[in-house]
Amino acid sequence: MKKIIATQNAPKAVGPYSQAVQVGNTLYLAGQIAINPKTSKMNHGSIEEQTVQVLNNIKAVLNEAGFSLNDVVQSQVFLTNLDNYKRMNQVYARYFTNQPPARAAVEVSRLPLDAKIEIMVTAVK
Repeated sequence: MKKIIATQNAPKAVGPYSQAVQVGNTLYLAGQIAINPKTSKMNHGSIEEQTVQVLNNIKAVLNEAGFSLNDVVQSQVFLTNLDNYKRMNQVYARYFTNQPPARAAVEVSRLPLDAKIEIMVTAVK
């Protein structure tokens, strides 16, 4: 049975999708971009600033479901410019310090609201 997860501490879904769906002990998060949940405005700052906002949004959704970053087993990172890969990694490494998840990182032509980065994760308890 699936359970829909929603929190006001992360951006609201702006389409026909959920912030996250839990099935058993697995949590599937929708992709997050750098929207500030307090203002509902896109952070158009540097790749570092956007990565921080994205990962904070992910943490908020995980926490709402009783999960943490330590439970993340897979991550998919979408970048509009692979030249930002190293700088994104510097921020990402601060959030996943112990046993980081499996990960893919790919360059895409464009993201919603002209974001520089989008990350989606799967977590297991």
